[in-house]
Amino acid sequence: MSTRIAFLKGHGTENDFVIVPDPENAIDLPPAAVAALCDRRAGIGGDGLLHVVRSAAHPEAVDMAAVAEWFMDYRNGDGSVAEMCGNGVRVFARYLQRAGHVTEGDLAVATRGGVKTVHLAKNGDVTVGMGKAVLPEGDVTVSVGERSWPARNVNMGNPHAVAFVEDLAHAGDLHSPPPFSPASAYPDGVNVEFVTDRGPRHVALRVHERGSGETRSCGTGACAVAVATARRDGADPTVTGTPVTYTVDVPGGTLVITERPDGEIEMTGPAVIVAEGEIDRDWLEAATRA
Repeated sequence: MSTRIAFLKGHGTENDFVIVPDPENAIDLPPAAVAALCDRRAGIGGDGLLHVVRSAAHPEAVDMAAVAEWFMDYRNGDGSVAEMCGNGVRVFARYLQRAGHVTEGDLAVATRGGVKTVHLAKNGDVTVGMGKAVLPEGDVTVSVGERSWPARNVNMGNPHAVAFVEDLAHAGDLHSPPPFSPASAYPDGVNVEFVTDRGPRHVALRVHERGSGETRSCGTGACAVAVATARRDGADPTVTGTPVTYTVDVPGGTLVITERPDGEIEMTGPAVIVAEGEIDRDWLEAATRA
C-alpha cells in the first residue's frame, strides 16, 4: 500500500477545504484524521474536508448513484459529519472538472442534503441549485455577550439562525458558538449568521459555522440569509410570484443568491483550486492516534 495519499486544496470565497480524492471509498477518514488535516498549524489547514467518492461506493449515497455519479462526503473542520456545504459543492465541482471527470455545463452532485444540480460556466463561476429552504415555526433568539437578537430559523439541508444586527462587530469574535434559545430549536447545533444591510437587495454577513468557528464564507448561510431577508423585506417570491436576487457579501468575497417562485434557490460564485500534493500516511496515522 502506498504510504502517501493525494490531496488538493481549494476555496470558494475563501471558505477553504482539503480535498481528498477517493473514488472507491478506500481511505479511512475518522474524525481525528479529518481534524488533523484541517489543523492550520499542524496539518494542511481548512474549514472542512471534501472526501470525493463515487456514489455507488458509499453506503450513504448508493441510492443516489443513478442520478449523481459523485458523492460529496463533507466533514467539518473538527471532523464531524455535515449535511451540506454550499461553497464546498462549488469547489467539489471544480475539482471534478480539473480531474477530467466532468466538463463545462451541468452535472449532479450527491450530498447528505440530497442531489444538487451544478453548472460550470465558461467565465469560471459555478452555480449550484441549493433546493428549497424550510422555515420551521417558533421564535429563536441568539446572543453575544450582553446583546441578544431575534433570529429567523432557516433550514437549507443544515440548520441556520439568521439575526439582523446594526453592526457586524456586534457578533464578537465568533470563535465559540453563539448561545441560542430555545435549545430544542437546534438539538444538533446551528450555523449562526449576523447580517447588516448594504443597499437595495444587498446585505453583508459574518457567520459562525457549526464545527468550524467563524469562516470567511458559508454558502448555505448566504442562501439562508437571502431567504430570511426576502421575508423581512416582503419580497417572498413564493407569495409575489417574482424571483428575487440578493447580493451577499461575505468576508471572503461575494455570492449572488436567487430564489424563484417555486422556492428553488440558486447560488453563484467562484471556486478555485490552489494546490495539490500528497499526505504522508504515517503522519496521518500518528496524528489520528494523538
